Amino acid sequence: MGKITIAIDGYSSTGKSTIAKQLATALGYVYVDTGAMYRAVTHYAIDQGFTDHNVDAPALIAHLPKINLEFVPNPTTGRSDMYLNGKNVEKEIRTMKVSRQVSKVAAITEVREKLVQMQQQMGKDKGVVMDGRDIGTVVFPDAELKLFMTASAETRAARRYKELLGRGEQVTYEEVLKNVRERDRIDSTREVSPLRKAVDAIELDNSDMGLQEQYNRVHGYALRLIQKQK
Repeated sequence: MGKITIAIDGYSSTGKSTIAKQLATALGYVYVDTGAMYRAVTHYAIDQGFTDHNVDAPALIAHLPKINLEFVPNPTTGRSDMYLNGKNVEKEIRTMKVSRQVSKVAAITEVREKLVQMQQQMGKDKGVVMDGRDIGTVVFPDAELKLFMTASAETRAARRYKELLGRGEQVTYEEVLKNVRERDRIDSTREVSPLRKAVDAIELDNSDMGLQEQYNRVHGYALRLIQKQK
């Protein structure tokens, strides 16, 4: 059987990464967390002092040639961690500090162009599961399987809130909900590669769906398409 490309798009905190990792493991495919890439660039911008209420886009654009991103396998977790200029930043990029700025950074044309090029190179040989905001519309418009994941803002905020508390962050549910809604607004209205469902994508609302039910359904979609490949 041949390999396919699986593109998973959707709103923040819909569990895209979770289902993508499960699929990649089950199929023996490469998993690429594009959100981690944008978060790493955002972490760099924050570290360099390029963010305040707004992002200093010209300064960040000038520094893009200095930004090197790499996924490195973690033997302890069995997954890959994001490395920024040779340093493991997996923990740092998952904070609310980064979440507050990442949609603004991701809206910068030059940032998207750089990362999209990297993502397309990573998936050129197929056998990849990639999740993000524009995978099925921009990065891999010809992907054999496209999924668009959604859930209510309240459900997503509750998931994110629980995750952040588990990491020891001091946040309130109201703050997280506000951030989720603001990210939705920015992601959906930006001029470059806005978040939208590809015409041929399968929409999956998992507001009331268990993880196992969700996985079984998506895995079934993938297997049927893989079996059709020569």
